[in-house]
Amino acid sequence: MKTGFRAIPLLFFSLAACSLARAQNIPAATQPLQISAFGAATGTYTGLDGGRNASITAGADIGWKPFYGIYPAVEVRGTYPVDGGQVDAQKNILFGLNLAKYYGIFHPYGDVLFGRDKIDYQNGGYPNPTGRLLYLDSDSNVFSVGGGLDLTVSDHFAVKFDAQFQHYGVPVTASGHIYSAPLSVGIVYRFDFNHHIHYTADGQVKGYRAPRESASTPVQPPAPAPDNAAPDTAPASSSSSQPQ
Repeated sequence: MKTGFRAIPLLFFSLAACSLARAQNIPAATQPLQISAFGAATGTYTGLDGGRNASITAGADIGWKPFYGIYPAVEVRGTYPVDGGQVDAQKNILFGLNLAKYYGIFHPYGDVLFGRDKIDYQNGGYPNPTGRLLYLDSDSNVFSVGGGLDLTVSDHFAVKFDAQFQHYGVPVTASGHIYSAPLSVGIVYRFDFNHHIHYTADGQVKGYRAPRESASTPVQPPAPAPDNAAPDTAPASSSSSQPQ
């Protein structure tokens, strides 16, 4: 699990590099990829005995041109606790789909994410429901659904407000699961490989001007003379004098 968390930065850089290389090899007006990265401070209600975490969340979105006004994107994000509290410290890495809309500077979105988690139980471990076993940590699949709002403050930056509702499988509760609620506030940076190209809500390219064609005027051939027209040349005049 530790190896997976260490691979998060490498994954982000790889995705950004591949997308940038592809974007540079296509015409500007048809650039399909929109890339953004975000970092946030996260407070998590862990769902186990009132546990709370103070964490850092980082992620990235790779999106396409809008479809009927909806902006789809693939999202990856990871959360790591800097303060695990007194009960359990939750960390995870998630992948999934993000769907967004634009209303001026407001950018609401919803996402559905799936991934893996690891929970470290604090203060020497946490007992199972029978009290016969003491768990120091556990890992499982995690399912997350949530949404938020990006508030645009400039061409590249936005403020992020994000909330998630997550399901964890655990061996320390009678039901075998817990539900956590991470709340995040952070900053979004939008990579703009071609600042001249933006899409309207209906998916049309906004502000793009096609290259002008050459202003030279084609030469028109002369019109053919009619069949009964007079000859183009007049009889040559004679320079000799007429007889008296």
